[in-house]
Amino acid sequence: MTPLGELTLSEEDGALVALDWGRGRDQSATALLREARDQLQDYFDGRRLHFQLPLAPHGTPYQRRVWAALTRIPPGETRSYADIAREVASVARAVGQANGANPIPILIPCHRVVAAGGKLGGYSGLDGPNTKRFLLDHEARHLNPGASAP
Repeated sequence: MTPLGELTLSEEDGALVALDWGRGRDQSATALLREARDQLQDYFDGRRLHFQLPLAPHGTPYQRRVWAALTRIPPGETRSYADIAREVASVARAVGQANGANPIPILIPCHRVVAAGGKLGGYSGLDGPNTKRFLLDHEARHLNPGASAP
């Protein structure tokens, strides 16, 4: 159980392919799923901000390029859709669509992408922008105690 409720991780061929909000399909506990659970618990307990897990999200080559760019955003920082678009030689709208299709939120930190001018923007997970705000504030708090996210 996390501060955001139950999360369900899915593994295929030795890599994580999904993180779903709530209780999902049952899988046999594997070493990878246990490690992912432990790393997520450490994240929510403020003991970890970086994940070291094999990820293999299902998506188009373009989506995977965007998701790879998201993993390079440091904890406690944000980038705009336009920033990511420049990095992957695309446009902000397409980045937003790929961001919204991210099958492994938190681990692929789509919550670190904000709208123009630093506005929070949307979030397709759980409770939408409130969940995004929670994750950004959580990271800011654990990087700089007493701080709040942008």
